[in-house]
Amino acid sequence: MSKDQYISAEEALRQVRTGDRVFIHGSAATPVHLVKALQARHHELHHVELVSITTLGDLDFDNPLYRGSFFYNSLFVSACTRSVVNSLDGDYVPIFLSQIPQLFTKNILPLDVALIQVSPPDEHGYCSLGTSVDVARAAVDVARHVIAQVNPRMPRTHGDGFLHVRDIDALVWHQAELPETDYSGKSNIIVEKIGENIASLIEDGATLQLGIGNIPDQVLRNLTGHKDLGLHTEMLSDGVIPLIERGVINNRRKKLNPGYSVTSFINGTRRIFDFVDDNPEMRVMDIAYVNDTSIIRQNPKATAINSAIEIDLTGQVCADSMGTYQYSGIGGQMDFIRGASLSENGLPIIALPSVTASGISRIVPFLKEGAGVVTTRGHVHWVVTEYGKVDLFGKNLKQRAHALIQIAHPAHREWLEKAFYQRYKSTTIHN
Repeated sequence: MSKDQYISAEEALRQVRTGDRVFIHGSAATPVHLVKALQARHHELHHVELVSITTLGDLDFDNPLYRGSFFYNSLFVSACTRSVVNSLDGDYVPIFLSQIPQLFTKNILPLDVALIQVSPPDEHGYCSLGTSVDVARAAVDVARHVIAQVNPRMPRTHGDGFLHVRDIDALVWHQAELPETDYSGKSNIIVEKIGENIASLIEDGATLQLGIGNIPDQVLRNLTGHKDLGLHTEMLSDGVIPLIERGVINNRRKKLNPGYSVTSFINGTRRIFDFVDDNPEMRVMDIAYVNDTSIIRQNPKATAINSAIEIDLTGQVCADSMGTYQYSGIGGQMDFIRGASLSENGLPIIALPSVTASGISRIVPFLKEGAGVVTTRGHVHWVVTEYGKVDLFGKNLKQRAHALIQIAHPAHREWLEKAFYQRYKSTTIHN
């Protein structure tokens, strides 16, 4: 492809008009160069709505200069959007990750412009959405204008992410390192114990869904003795590489996509970006497929490991807010908790440290006022802390409370037991 087909970011972003709705490619694929060029036009734009899931990189969406120019309508809140989403200049759409593509394809949130980051085109003219196919596949399929940051540091991934240059309205060449997230070396005694407790539940032949963070990485470090594990996960990171290289993760026992690790987006360091580059064993696919409950359930022993901010004594899981403060989003937690629970010998797990960094119990009598229930008490199964693991499925309210108190931090158990008595006026548990 000749260099005269590329234009500057400033020229490309002229396609954005006042009142437009603009999609921003997310996670490690966040097109930082394009976003900054768009923000540089703040003085001439008004009421431009930005929509995205997680965004990464050196970006400031809460700058007072952007008041009135941009409104951030988040589909999943991340660190660089948290302040603006909780202000008058932003908001949050509660939605399952699997259903976000429907917002675009059904014109609930019609897109005027999509800002994406892709690999350079191959000899046939196909670029790759690289590390993040997720909701971007639907966005580029329906947006009126597609503007692409073409970056040779973006890996070419197999799956649903190929996009021909004829379907891109403006190409901007900009080489830059992808935003990285590194959880290596961030373990501690609490995380190690949680990882051990979770790993003890996982059987050979399980199909794993893992998020990013120190707990999922610790779980993976405890699975080196397992056999024939599979991956069908909304996202993956560096922690899977040693198990794939050792053959522990080989996807042999999966009924869907046997022999292939399936994900929707990739966060991590350069190591995982290089690992997935042109790797035929890795499939990066549309989130509407990856997170579809009817797809997840078809693999045996689907094992979903998700986190929580707090959980009440009846089993209600808050994973997206701190009271009324929107901290993250629903994401794929319910997609996978439900999918795993319907899988043959599936294992849905909520994992959390028993206390916050400041020592406040995460197991509570009642969720904070305004807190969002992401996983309902009807969907919750296994709950794991550093003090143990309990299965709430089939337990009544009193039994659930008793079980959760047993895995709470010892310093908070007496308080929780008093709350139990005040609620039920009884200390008797019928097992």
